[in-house]
Amino acid sequence: MTLSVPADVISRLKVVLGEGGWSQDPDRLAPKLVEWRDRWHGTTPFLALPKSTSEAAAVVGICAEAGVPIVPQGGNTGLVGGQIPLGEILLSTERLRAIRDIDTFDDVLVAEAGVTLEAVHEAALANGRRFPLDLASQGTATIGGVVSTNAGGTAVLRYGNTRDLVLGLEAVLPNGEIWNGLKRLRKDNTGYDLKQLLIGAEGTLGVVTAAALKLFPVLVSRATAIAAVETPEAALKLLVRAKDEAGGAVEAFELMGRRGLEFVLKNIPGQRDPLAEVHPWYVLVEIASGEPGAAESALERLLTTAAEEGLIRDAVIAQSAAQAKALWSLRENQSAGQKPEGATWKHDVSVPVSRVAEFLKVTTERMEALVPGARVTAFGHMGDGNIHYDVIRPEGGDDARHSAMRAEGSRIVHDIVASMGGSISAEHGLGSMKTEEARRYKSPVEVAALTAIRQSLDPGRIMNPRVHF
Repeated sequence: MTLSVPADVISRLKVVLGEGGWSQDPDRLAPKLVEWRDRWHGTTPFLALPKSTSEAAAVVGICAEAGVPIVPQGGNTGLVGGQIPLGEILLSTERLRAIRDIDTFDDVLVAEAGVTLEAVHEAALANGRRFPLDLASQGTATIGGVVSTNAGGTAVLRYGNTRDLVLGLEAVLPNGEIWNGLKRLRKDNTGYDLKQLLIGAEGTLGVVTAAALKLFPVLVSRATAIAAVETPEAALKLLVRAKDEAGGAVEAFELMGRRGLEFVLKNIPGQRDPLAEVHPWYVLVEIASGEPGAAESALERLLTTAAEEGLIRDAVIAQSAAQAKALWSLRENQSAGQKPEGATWKHDVSVPVSRVAEFLKVTTERMEALVPGARVTAFGHMGDGNIHYDVIRPEGGDDARHSAMRAEGSRIVHDIVASMGGSISAEHGLGSMKTEEARRYKSPVEVAALTAIRQSLDPGRIMNPRVHF
């Protein structure tokens, strides 16, 4: 797709951005125009690289005046295509890299949009605090991106999604004006919460340029284990038992099927089977506490009781930080382990926690009937009902044929999710991949309200025009 961008707009953008603030070099643009799974490939006539909020505002203002559409992009780790331009101006936040402030009285860290999640973790720890949003892509995912997609991650069970971890935002609105909402308040009951509209909006209501993030104490006691279970139903019972045993101290409860684990062992170097025998399902559970030794004791009690009750078949507790990291690697490499296996229908869905096991059973039966030999791989955040449900082509099958059936297969999966009161996008957003489909599952009243919000803030629909309502 090629959009016509007037030459004078390009010239004006070059002037406000200055040397090093823009590029039209195909080699410089190339990495930003393809999604990591190689599913989406884009084009852009111009890459804008503002180094300040004022420069970002100037870019948006010029484009708004000329009616030229923009796609904002952070670390390009998104999985639904929302960050890939198809002819629009590409506005990258990669040069907005300052951590503006850390305050351990307010427990807040103010980071610009291009700061990586990993850098935020490091800065918080250096000041005796923790920012608890954890993603496998944290080395490249940026604050602007995680805010704009309302990223979830592995600690949602305890700390919530990104929207629960943001106190305030700074953003450039679609008309080019700067909104300074970098408040540090835990309570502000003065009407509509604009920051919550921007969180999860995928750049459609403006460009997030900085965020005030909640910090938490560093917990001195942390224990991690992988336990084998026979069924997802047993895993659900183990989750209930873990909550009862540890209260609010359960940070993560991740479910993995054996097939996905085998792909990791096969395709990712340096991995090892966590247990001596093969089991159909595995749960990675992590408990953390501010009391020395409390997490370790709670996890040991949980696993002992669960074994006595027949909920688990075997388990291993990490005896060091290195061993805990190795156990987490088995979970975090689930997607990478699948990649060499061929064409895949990927689904990021959520259902009520109580219905996860039912969802897995019903949906897998339908998928295996639709595509005999299909290799279903399910994993994810069972603690909050978010399952990554992936259907890989049969071994030795044809990639093109499997890809051609994606729409039919995904419609079945999403219809089942909807019937259970779930969501077709749990933590990855809608992007180009799911925007139109989302209309099927939202009521006309909701679609009309969302469209009205978009029209009010972006009447020219220049911000990420192919995404959302």
